[in-house]
Amino acid sequence: MTGNEIRDSFLNFFAKRGHYIIPSASLIPANDPSILWTAAGMVPFKPFFTGAATPEHTRVTTCQKCLRTPDIDVVGKTARHHTFFEMLGNFSFGDYFKTEAINWAWEFVTVNLGLPKEKLWISIYENDDEAFEIWHKQVAIPADKIIRLGKDTNFWEIGVGPCGPCSEIYIDLGEHRGCGSADCGVGCDCDRYLEIWNLVFIQFFRDEEGNYTPLENKGIDTGMGLERVASVLQDVRTNFDTDLLREIMDYTAEQLKVIYGKDDKTDLALKVIADHSRAVTFAIGDGALPSNEGRGYVIRRLIRRAVRFGRSLGVDELFLHKVAGAVIHQMSGTYTDLGSNQGHIKKVILNEEKRFSETLANGTEILNKLIEEAIRAGNAVISGLDAFQLYDTYGFPLELTQEIAGEQGLLIDEDSFVQAMESQRSRARSARQETEYISETGVLYKNIRDERGTTNFIGYNALQAEAKVLALVKDGQNVQSAQAGDEIEIVLDITPCYAEAGGQVTDFAVLSGQDLNVMISQVIKPVENLIVHKGKVESGLLQVNDTVKIEVAGERRLSIARNHSATHLLHKALKEVLGEHVNQAGSLVEPDRLRFDFTHYAAVSNEELNKIEKIVNRTILSNLPVTVSESSLSKAREMGAAALFGEKYGDLVRVVKMGEFSLELCGGTHIHSTAEIGLFKLISESSIGSGLRRVEAVTGEGALHYIETKEQQLLMLAHLVKSSPNELVRRVESIIKSVKELEHESEALKAKLARFEVENLLSQVKMIKNIKVLAAKASAADMDSLRAMVDLLRDKIQSGIVFLSAANNGKANLVAAVTKDLTSIGLHAGKLIKEVAPVVGGGGGGRPDMAQAGGKDASRIPEAIEKVYTVVAEQIVK
Repeated sequence: MTGNEIRDSFLNFFAKRGHYIIPSASLIPANDPSILWTAAGMVPFKPFFTGAATPEHTRVTTCQKCLRTPDIDVVGKTARHHTFFEMLGNFSFGDYFKTEAINWAWEFVTVNLGLPKEKLWISIYENDDEAFEIWHKQVAIPADKIIRLGKDTNFWEIGVGPCGPCSEIYIDLGEHRGCGSADCGVGCDCDRYLEIWNLVFIQFFRDEEGNYTPLENKGIDTGMGLERVASVLQDVRTNFDTDLLREIMDYTAEQLKVIYGKDDKTDLALKVIADHSRAVTFAIGDGALPSNEGRGYVIRRLIRRAVRFGRSLGVDELFLHKVAGAVIHQMSGTYTDLGSNQGHIKKVILNEEKRFSETLANGTEILNKLIEEAIRAGNAVISGLDAFQLYDTYGFPLELTQEIAGEQGLLIDEDSFVQAMESQRSRARSARQETEYISETGVLYKNIRDERGTTNFIGYNALQAEAKVLALVKDGQNVQSAQAGDEIEIVLDITPCYAEAGGQVTDFAVLSGQDLNVMISQVIKPVENLIVHKGKVESGLLQVNDTVKIEVAGERRLSIARNHSATHLLHKALKEVLGEHVNQAGSLVEPDRLRFDFTHYAAVSNEELNKIEKIVNRTILSNLPVTVSESSLSKAREMGAAALFGEKYGDLVRVVKMGEFSLELCGGTHIHSTAEIGLFKLISESSIGSGLRRVEAVTGEGALHYIETKEQQLLMLAHLVKSSPNELVRRVESIIKSVKELEHESEALKAKLARFEVENLLSQVKMIKNIKVLAAKASAADMDSLRAMVDLLRDKIQSGIVFLSAANNGKANLVAAVTKDLTSIGLHAGKLIKEVAPVVGGGGGGRPDMAQAGGKDASRIPEAIEKVYTVVAEQIVK
């Protein structure tokens, strides 16, 4: 079976058993800051397992694209490690449990995949007798082929939250694939017993104290690696030899003019390039961009690592963007977004390849300096820490550093390099946030919701409401009341307040009652269907079960709505002017401004910015109706609705339409017609990363304030130059012309003065033992001017010594020069300066023909000049 056939077979198998097929989620987790990447099939469903959100379907199945980097250094060296892979999975959220999951898994691998039963083995958690009974009595697996393993491998848990035992299906690939050890069996690290499917039975909740409580609604979370299963069914030794990766490797080999299977070095390079190109292609397609931090750093590292392996085969030209094209060609049938984003993906990779070529040049320069320093110091070994910094900062592999250093007869301290590498890995492991199902705060609010009810948000159509206080939280604890001065978190049964989301900032509000006043400054949504109001009690007493009035700050909300609607118009205008490759990469919608980040490869010109601004304002003046409707996600996609970066969508989505101009999925608040935006004004455009731009703009009152400020500045400038605003440009042009004329006159006068001073200084030349020596004080504004004067005097005297000093803000500048014919007989400008500079409280030195110094006491310049003649006389004698 091909990879595509396995994927389709799996999804169809579970669809026939009541599972809803859900397309793969983005590699960038939606609304989940705890992790960088979607690293497992369960990640998009975390809220359903915790109960923080309610699923629309209790049975689902997916083929989820995943990205993991902890094992990046062994990719290509082993048969099965990858950074990018596809995970097949079936999930139950409080529906079926172990019996169905186990029986279906066995049926699929033995019937649909046709794997021989006699080669299959089962592992279970050591105490999971329930799973043992199902495998042994229902599926008829012999007891000696069901292996009990410990908590470290067969119990899934990460901190606080749902957890449970695992059961895995292994296949015996034969003794020839084993390690030869007498105790080789299921769980051995060799390639003989290959785990192909992991079934996680989510049946407990682990609290902060480590107590395990049975869940009322149990869950199933399974994961089967598509590449791994393909390697078994296609009877190849590694995942890289399956059709999923081999086509990409063959294309790469053709581009790099090498042959797969020729030698280990070539094979490793081709495997790494194939794996990393898949990872970066999908990640960039999902909105990630290379940068120096976070997920952007991962993309940059993967691209550079792939390029380095290409260079290890002697290939210097740019090739990885072409390999990305091969990935898209192979995978776009399943992941259609790849095809539509092809131009963007390839251009981002190409730009990063070019950038890395420049970085490599910089790294080579630094390595050459390290080599020079080592040779000069008589060292035969370059520090491993220096070699690691070259690797970490400039992408230099150790082998390349060793090769270049070896050409100069130097070695690299490999032990300290390995230590530095391991130290970095340890830091990365400790810093890497694990995939938590739910935070401690999330647990608190989930319990409040389950015990006391949900919040009904009415803020799309109302700005005030009468509500009941469901819960109060202070310092992370449930409390029954709050009084004046308390910082408090309030849960209401109904609210008009918008919780911060999708780039739109929180509403401000006032909560009031009899003698009660609470200022609300933040609104959040910690779990689904529950809104929390954070504020301070200004007066009165607030208690659980009180009935209160809550009112949103209306003018602030209206300003936010203007800016939010303007981002939709801006997004469309950017696409019209710059191209369809433009996609939103983040936004911020505040009452006084909006910020919009988008993908683009160059600075936006003033002409383009003007076009964008005109399109938006023309659309505003068109008074287009802004309508909001709910639709299925699939129908909204068919209508052409744009999905925004970082948003997570269920089957039912909110569609915001602005006439026939803009159609986007959005959960934010908006005005009713584009005319309410008033005026749109772009105020800045800048780069925030490779291939990523940012514009800021103002609307409504903010735009009026911006224009008023500019008008005031215009009036002040006109007043300063004694002009009217209408004549300001002409007046400034006239002033600039006058300034240039005066500067020209000034330079001419300076040149005349310099000639007069030079003539005057030449008259002070003394002869010391038949050598011309000029030592004098000059009027020079800075060291550059002083050097220029010395050069001129040296040329004038043709043979001799020139020493000039000038005062500058109480300090002394010194410059000495010796003509070439005299340096050959031992006269030395650097030694002269070294002896004279201490007189003015300074130090310095330089070459035999030119030297300079600075001193802190300009009052002693005459003494320094006198000393010049003494030192020159001594040098002549020597």
